[in-house]
Amino acid sequence: MKKFGFLLFLFVFMWAIPNYGHAASAGAQIVLDGKQINVTGSAQPEIINGTTMVPFRVISENLGYKVNWNQGKKSVQVSNDDTEIQLAIGSKSAAVNGKKVTLNASPVIRSGSALVPLRFIGEQMGLDVSWDSSSKTVTLITQNSGSGDGETTPPASGNDGNDSVPSEGLALVNGISLSDNRMLITTTGTAKPNTFTMAGPDRIVIDLPNAAFSNTFRDSLTLSQDLSGEFAVMDNENVTNIRYALFQDNPSTVRVVIDLNKAMSYKAYNEGNDLIIVDLMEKGSETTAPVGDGGKKVVVIDAGHGAKDPGASAGGGRNEKTFNLAMALKVEQVLKQNPDLDVVLTRDDDTFLELSERVKIAKNLNADVFISIHANSAGSSSASGTETYYQRSSSKTLANTVHKHLVEATQLTNRGVRYGNFHVIRETTMPAVLLEIGYLSNSNDAAALFSEDFQNRVAQGIADGIEEYLGVN
Repeated sequence: MKKFGFLLFLFVFMWAIPNYGHAASAGAQIVLDGKQINVTGSAQPEIINGTTMVPFRVISENLGYKVNWNQGKKSVQVSNDDTEIQLAIGSKSAAVNGKKVTLNASPVIRSGSALVPLRFIGEQMGLDVSWDSSSKTVTLITQNSGSGDGETTPPASGNDGNDSVPSEGLALVNGISLSDNRMLITTTGTAKPNTFTMAGPDRIVIDLPNAAFSNTFRDSLTLSQDLSGEFAVMDNENVTNIRYALFQDNPSTVRVVIDLNKAMSYKAYNEGNDLIIVDLMEKGSETTAPVGDGGKKVVVIDAGHGAKDPGASAGGGRNEKTFNLAMALKVEQVLKQNPDLDVVLTRDDDTFLELSERVKIAKNLNADVFISIHANSAGSSSASGTETYYQRSSSKTLANTVHKHLVEATQLTNRGVRYGNFHVIRETTMPAVLLEIGYLSNSNDAAALFSEDFQNRVAQGIADGIEEYLGVN
């Protein structure tokens, strides 16, 4: 939802809480996403038969909506790029994008302005609101700001959001992740892998000459003072650990080691200029086909957050990164049963990748679709439901298709398909959506989200939506 939709509430919520209209006039503060806002304007809401009514036309025109008033029909049409709302004076029936909606009270005209019920506006705008009576502060949190999850970032610069660029002829290693039996190494600049195996214990070694760790890598994974680190791999029958280090200075060489439970075959190759793939195979098996080989559609599933970035929390040790990963793994298992698809996860364990690296994986694989999985959070425990975000118009059909199946599967409140300026769906070049399955800040939603039956049902729903969109049912 764009900022003008949020700013609308700077006027509206002065009257949303009993006695708040009086408190606001007495010097209450309004804070939007952590910034205090000064409210101006002469349009005055009023309470009619216990229902708070607000002047829609005046506020909408000030905040960037297109407003058309039909004098003959006594109706008003309000629209932006994504939403069209039609209201009629004296009627409790309205339409949002052609869908009938029943209002709590009929719009009325006061001094030439149309007033509409507050609840109707709230349902369409979806802000989270809290009131602190001691400081006389109303706090507004937009859907896109979330709870500090880092998913919304400014448009990428020329280096795709990476704060390091190749210098002195070195490629920079930005991230390492594992997706089933496929390791992904994202870089800035091309690094040609030199690989070999070792025994006692079994391991695969990948050397990257003329390469170094970037600042992005240091922010993503643990890197000690001697420029080394490692992370354990969970729930993988073949891999136990991934280790990495600046192996030598001259030439500068990054070494990555895959610790195995048994000897395995492998294939290491560059996929584009900024991605190295290492495919693991059983000894004696045929060489793994490249991603998308034979005309297969490529689906990249992104489990949001990870490792040092837990995302939102439901308390009791239940956090978003754990839910996101569980869902991504389940969606992968469903989609892998389709012979027309290749599925790649940006992470399949508790590791962390920068947003730009998640995007880079999808771009270099020439993915057909990108799906980022998340759980939502709000400042109020009453917020509930499922929503799907897209950023580019080319992603809207994917969003509508997946959301249809997702809502049917979650059986939570349908909060709709929405515009969102999230990095991973903005900077990708293929159709991309970000799914907010439910609210961890809502006890009922949270209980469902961590239910095995719920997760299985939703994974199937997401997979059904992807398959329908790609035409590989």
